[in-house]
Amino acid sequence: MNHRSNHKKPASPNGALNKAPSGEELHPDPDSRIRILLVEDHTLVREALASLLALDPQLHVIGEAGNGTDALRLIATLQPDLVLLDLSMPGIHGTELIHQIRLSHPVIKCLVLTVHVSESIIRAALHAGATGYLPKESSYTELRTAIHSVAQGQTYLSPMIADKVLSGYLGKQSPSSGEETPWKRLSVREREVLKLVAEGATSKGVAECLCISVRTVEKHRASLMLKLNLRTTAALTAYAIKHELVTSAGVLKLDFLSEGNV
Repeated sequence: MNHRSNHKKPASPNGALNKAPSGEELHPDPDSRIRILLVEDHTLVREALASLLALDPQLHVIGEAGNGTDALRLIATLQPDLVLLDLSMPGIHGTELIHQIRLSHPVIKCLVLTVHVSESIIRAALHAGATGYLPKESSYTELRTAIHSVAQGQTYLSPMIADKVLSGYLGKQSPSSGEETPWKRLSVREREVLKLVAEGATSKGVAECLCISVRTVEKHRASLMLKLNLRTTAALTAYAIKHELVTSAGVLKLDFLSEGNV
């Protein structure tokens, strides 16, 4: 008598597609997919987004809402990994929605996709707790990259948005010839710390990389942020991108929550 095994083939790590013995790709483990709630008041836009995200087998749109009130109700019920939302909606504004999500469901990530690109609105969304911000002119490829980055605990700002954030902190005035710039006031060690922090390293990671103590790292970090007139890690990272100190254009490899910037 032949016996058929009931054991399931274990999912491959990192949510990758499993492969049959023949090499044929199987469906990804459903538990490994990023569970997304779409919050967008324009039905056609919302449906188009859902269709686009369905192209990625590692993404799963588990619900849709046309306003903030419905979004909060669905979040409590569905517990998504990530909320992809617009800011301009009837009822609860997107920024307030982000704030309420952060208070009641701190593990859920918020990624903004909007037409609003003014520095004040961007800053308000980031301070409310957004861990990603994209203009609606972004490509599908960038949207997909942003979703995966934010879901992994990173912060994603498009290059244009990063520039807006930086401009809000430093201004766009070009220093006159011979004038000492904030960058020139940084020591070599402070520049090294800035680059590593912008790439997502923790104070402990920076200390190990530079062979210095964590306390020394924190002193350098406080000093460089004072010299650059920066107050948050997001602004520091935007500064690093602006000055081409990090190689990932637009992907801010930092953990907003662990740094206490929201």
